Amino acid sequence: MLGATGQIGRAAVDALVADGWEVTAASRGGGRDERWGDGVRAVALDRDEDGALGRALGDGCDVLVDLVAFDGGHAGQLAGLAGRIGSAVVISSGAVYEDDRGRSFDTQDRRDGFPRYPVPVPETQRTVEPGDGSYGTRKVALEGQLLAAGGALPTTLLRAGAVHGPYCRTPRELYVVKRLLDGRGRRVLAYGGKSRFHPVHVSNVAELIRLAARRPGSRVLNAADPEAPAVADIASAIDGVLGRETETVLIDGAPEGHVGETPWSGAHPVVYDMTAAAEELGYRPVTGYAASLPRTVEWLAGELAGRDWREAFPKMLAHYGEGLFDYAAEDAWLEAHARRRR
Repeated sequence: MLGATGQIGRAAVDALVADGWEVTAASRGGGRDERWGDGVRAVALDRDEDGALGRALGDGCDVLVDLVAFDGGHAGQLAGLAGRIGSAVVISSGAVYEDDRGRSFDTQDRRDGFPRYPVPVPETQRTVEPGDGSYGTRKVALEGQLLAAGGALPTTLLRAGAVHGPYCRTPRELYVVKRLLDGRGRRVLAYGGKSRFHPVHVSNVAELIRLAARRPGSRVLNAADPEAPAVADIASAIDGVLGRETETVLIDGAPEGHVGETPWSGAHPVVYDMTAAAEELGYRPVTGYAASLPRTVEWLAGELAGRDWREAFPKMLAHYGEGLFDYAAEDAWLEAHARRRR
């Protein structure tokens, strides 16, 4: 398994070991989760080092799980080793999709650029063009090459939604949890709090990986939780986990600056169809969003204890910027909002 010490990797190792697989857990640092038993072999591997993956494969493996493949170059690397890999399971992304007007995650910052997908989005929905221009276009290039190599290397590509769970480097739940820990009594949500960006818990991704490993094939499947809650419902559920009550103030439309903007915010719903995974793999979700929250919230609180959020989650800062927790701007907006209502 490539990328075994990441958030999906840890859950996937557990699922595969429980299913009777012998797992070699590869990561750049060669680390191991404290829960892994002696049956899990941890190795240090930089897949971008020339020849490193081939040497690590040795005589080969029955299944290669690749959680850190991002582009056509990585696809070519796997296809070039097809003779030593029985089948593969590779993580892709819902970012590959575009709507019928050519809008995608790549256009969401433009005026009227947020995609309006069908609800739910099936795997047959059109995708962006392959290329090197963005995360989504690189994932499409990855998919195309691996599907073309399906005769030699059957590969299941899992188009993941908004991944959540412990060990995430960009945990969207941080937006709510930090505000609660900081004693914020009010929050502002754009789009009436109705934005839906379909999440997927790491254990549900791990279950899809486990099932795909048992049933090799050349296919693309969505990877998502059984429900796609609205952002207002997510925030309320996290309130419940921490035993807090928060007043929610709604903006009917788009965020005003950063105020009201969350990591789930969008003008239109993004919901993935899980019918194909159920039909092809017999997939049934391991957990739901609300049921999985307590462990995620506990982990987040532990990571934040005594640390600045920027230090604890530097990738979150890189993705969303300082505006994620601009309380001064939020308070100014709330004050102005209260004046307008008098």
